Amino acid sequence: MIKLGVPSKGRLMEKTFDWFGQRGVTLSRSGAEREYAGQVEGVEGLELVLLSAGEIPRELAAGRINLGVTGSDLVREKLANWDTHVSELALLGFGHADLIIAVPDVWVDVETLDDLDAVAAQFRADHGHRLRIATKYHRLVREHLRDTGVADYQLVDSQGATEGTVKNETAEAVADITSTGETLRANHLRGLSGEPVHRSQATLFRSLSAPMTKADRTNLAQLVDVLGLQDAR
Repeated sequence: MIKLGVPSKGRLMEKTFDWFGQRGVTLSRSGAEREYAGQVEGVEGLELVLLSAGEIPRELAAGRINLGVTGSDLVREKLANWDTHVSELALLGFGHADLIIAVPDVWVDVETLDDLDAVAAQFRADHGHRLRIATKYHRLVREHLRDTGVADYQLVDSQGATEGTVKNETAEAVADITSTGETLRANHLRGLSGEPVHRSQATLFRSLSAPMTKADRTNLAQLVDVLGLQDAR
């Protein structure tokens, strides 16, 4: 049985159901609202597994599900060398959001990463500690700043409202995922110019480690054909 992991609630679940439904595969919840059970119609050998979007990368990497829909940001953040654990079968065209670095509006001279690098070096000289960037995305932000040559900073963990950390003086800048930027602007923050750390969208991933029988491979090939994707066998 091919196991497909899908977010268990919210717009991501609804839009995933719509995406599959438009291609002839009907996904739906079964049982009570709080039950994480689902059903599939329109294709053989496929089991729906409802999970949180954040759990899906781990389940794919562990081989406990064969396919999963989640944000490309979550896969890249949670899985080191992500492309050795999963492959992308399809970009689904929804759930768009950018992971960006944002600074206070009052930093009028800081518009680019080069500007941030200069400010960070001066900040350390002035304050005796490195400029703090609050984020939930340590791996992605660290790799991005390394690749762009920014050195004098430290990442601080933010599992709550990242945008509030500057106002609360627990960080000088933030790196967070945003689709509109409204929350950043409401907290008097603005993104740096240039490319974001990552452009995320909902993506259908395939596990590279999930065990598969001959029947599973046949069912996967049929599913790929129904969905109009490239052969994944």
